[in-house]
This record gives sequence, C-alpha cells and structure tokens, in this order.
Amino acid sequence: MQFYRTQPSHDLTYSDVFLVPSRSGVTSRLDVSLAPDDGSGGSLPLVSSNMNSVTGPRLAATLARRGGIGVLPQDLPLQELDAAIRWVKAQPVRFDSPFSFSPDQSVADALEWLPASAGHGLVLVEDGAFVGAVPAERLAKAQPDARLGDLVHGALPALDAEDVDTARRAFDVMADSGLDFAPVLEHGRLVGTLSRRSALRGTIYEPNLDAGGRLRVAAAIGINGDPATKATALAAAGVDMLVVDTAHGHQEGMVEAVRAVKALGLGIPIVAGNLVTEDAVRDLVEAGADVLKVGVGPGAMCTTRMMTAVGRPQFSAVLETAEAARSLGATVWADGGVRYPRDVALALAAGAASVMIGSWFAGTIEAPGVLRTDAQGRLYKESWGMASTKAVKERFGRLSAYEQARKELFAEGISSSEIRLDPLRPSVEDLLDMITSGVRSSFTYAGARDLAEFRERALVGIQSAAGYEEGKALPVSW
Repeated sequence: MQFYRTQPSHDLTYSDVFLVPSRSGVTSRLDVSLAPDDGSGGSLPLVSSNMNSVTGPRLAATLARRGGIGVLPQDLPLQELDAAIRWVKAQPVRFDSPFSFSPDQSVADALEWLPASAGHGLVLVEDGAFVGAVPAERLAKAQPDARLGDLVHGALPALDAEDVDTARRAFDVMADSGLDFAPVLEHGRLVGTLSRRSALRGTIYEPNLDAGGRLRVAAAIGINGDPATKATALAAAGVDMLVVDTAHGHQEGMVEAVRAVKALGLGIPIVAGNLVTEDAVRDLVEAGADVLKVGVGPGAMCTTRMMTAVGRPQFSAVLETAEAARSLGATVWADGGVRYPRDVALALAAGAASVMIGSWFAGTIEAPGVLRTDAQGRLYKESWGMASTKAVKERFGRLSAYEQARKELFAEGISSSEIRLDPLRPSVEDLLDMITSGVRSSFTYAGARDLAEFRERALVGIQSAAGYEEGKALPVSW
C-alpha cells in the first residue's frame, strides 16, 4: 500500500485512515478472491478469536464451512478441546450442523440456543434416530413449557441428500418447494439441515477443508506448563493450526514455547502472539512461528491500554509487523479493533493475511453460551475479556482457593458484557455476508482481484475525527 499525498508523523488506528479509489478494471465484487496466504487453507481472510465467549465448536465449523477458520480457546480442558476438534471434523460440509433436541424438551430449552427467526430450525432426535423438525418461527407462537414434540404437525418436508448434490440444486429445490428450512436425510439418516439462504451461500463461498475433505479448525495453547505435550495431543485430534498465545508475546517464555512446538515437526502452521513490533516478529519467526498475531489492547473487551498504558494503535502495528514478517517469509493476523467491514479492509491493506474477530462474533447464534433476554426483550449473549476475573476463574479453577484468589486480585478486563443479537443478522453467517461484501467492494475500488494486488494497489489517506464521522450513515431520518 501507499499513503496518499501524505506521510504519518504518528501511529494510526483504523478510524484515522481511509481508502482512496483508484482506476479499476474489476467490474464485479464476485470476481474478487479473498483467499489469504497464511497457511490456513481458507478462502476468506477471517479468523474467530480464541476467546471463550466467541469460538466454540459450532462457530468454528460454521466459519470453516464458509472459508475462514476458528481458533478454539486454550482454557478448555485438554479432553474437551480434543472432543471439540473431533466434533468440528465430523460436521457436514455441504449442509449446516443441526440444532438437535429431544421431543420431550421444552420450547424454553430450544429458545436458549435458537431465536424464533425465519430461515432457522431445529431437529428432533430420539434414541439416535431422526423423528421430526420444527421451523424456529413456530417457537414464537408456543408456550415456553410446551413439548417440542407437540409442535410437529405433520411431517416437515425433508431433503434427500442425493437430490441436492450441489448448492445450486439445493437452492432451486427449496425455492420451488417454498421451503425456508428443511432437514437433510441420507437413506433416512439425518446428515444436516439447510435453509434457503445457506444453500445460496454454498454457491458463493468455498469451504476451508483439510486433505481429507473435512472442515479445518485451529486451537490455542498457552506458554506455561508443557506446551509441546499439549500440541502433540491436539495434532493427534486433527487440529490444522496451532496458536501459541499469551498477552505479551515478546517474552522469553513465548520464544521457548514456540521453539519447543516447532521442534516436534508436526507439519502444522504455528501462530504466535500477541505482539506489535518488528523486533518481536523477528524473534518469534526465528523461533519457528509461521504467523504472528498482532494487537495489544485494541479489542472491545480489553482494558490493557487503560490499565497499563501498553499497546499500540492497530493500523500502524499491522503495517510495521506485516512488512517485517513478509521479509522473513511469514505473515500476520490482525487481532482486534475491527468494528466495521472498512476496518477489515484497512487491516488487509496494511498487510495482514487475515483478520481476527472477537466481540463482533460473540453476539451470534453460533457463539458459545445460551441466549438471554434483557428487560427490553432483546436477545443477547455474555462476553468477557480473557484477562478478566471471570476468565481467570475458568482458567485456574483447579488451583487452591489461595492461589486462585491471588490471581483474581490482579485480573483486568471486562468480566461481563451483554452483546446483543442483531435481529437482522443473528447468525455469524449474516455477519460474514456483510463483512465480505464490504471487503470485496474495497478490492474493486482499488482495482485489485486478490489479496496480493490489494496490498500493492491500496491508497491510504489520513483523516481527521470529523472526516471519520462524516462517513457514518445517519441513524435517523432528516
């Protein structure tokens, strides 16, 4: 990228900069490839953060199905992390992972996981066999204590997997039948579900698959304890990328942990972070990192900068570290600070191979945790920072009361925040549509057909706070 008619004299964050349009021969946003060059194998430069309130197995599977990759958090016990990886690997590629319930469960049980929104639904399974399906919209008209099995009025039409062998065929069948949601069966066995919109997405997105045709997934490990042993176990479970993660990535413990994991020769890309400087990039690449996770303090749940004064404005951090990484044959992930699709585009222009998203994804159906309702009747999920008291309790729950109390004494970050579901975009897939639509358009404005061209052609200007505000749509009418 180049700065447009100016050079910065201080560090910049995403709201400080903008993209200038260039002469372009790219006529359609669908002619653009967003595939990253970070070894993730994906077709989207989007990664879900390894936060407990953001990435669970369902969100990881959904994101991989559309071309990104999710990072399961390190706080899960090893047995649960192993099970989560294997669950993602077992999920369907062409169809959605079903929300499964027993016929004896209640409407209230279902509404903890699925809103009463069009295009969604649940399946009923008894003794391992499919017994029916319920469109989510039907939940809005039922009493909370009603049995789910009593909501099945006649057989909801099911799709035969052999009849919907392509996404386009699936869309056409659903459109012709007037179906917004349907279970998918193969010889009577449930293999997934489909909505008409998810079938349409299947014609646009390319899934992120491993050599065996299964969805890819990443997982995080810490630098304490025995990271090499944990990395070996996760590799055996089938993990596709290992993220060696700590808040301060430029420290001896991180260098040693990366070296130990690299020495295993697992053949899996190693991501290390977090960091914000060229020196840190050089030290961790030398230790064996393939990807550097960049960002200290930009996240919505993070209080590091206000507590410690440590960090760096994210655009400049990405710009410097990405250039250093490329010179060493590595790449960077921009971790945190994105609030709008424009910020994702700017991170890519600065040189990021992929952009890591946390709180933005926390308020979605697929994120971990149950749905709750606030006093105004709005749905939300809880989110929290990974250095907060809540996270510390989960991470160190097996310590003695004294040792855990010592760690909680110095916890920082937000322990509980309500992230509301957008009623128009309740799914992480809805957010992917919005983000990738904006980023694809950014590429066309720059005249770039892929990420490499975008990095080369992007013109970046510096703006005032008033300039940034001018670009926002008015929330009310004139």
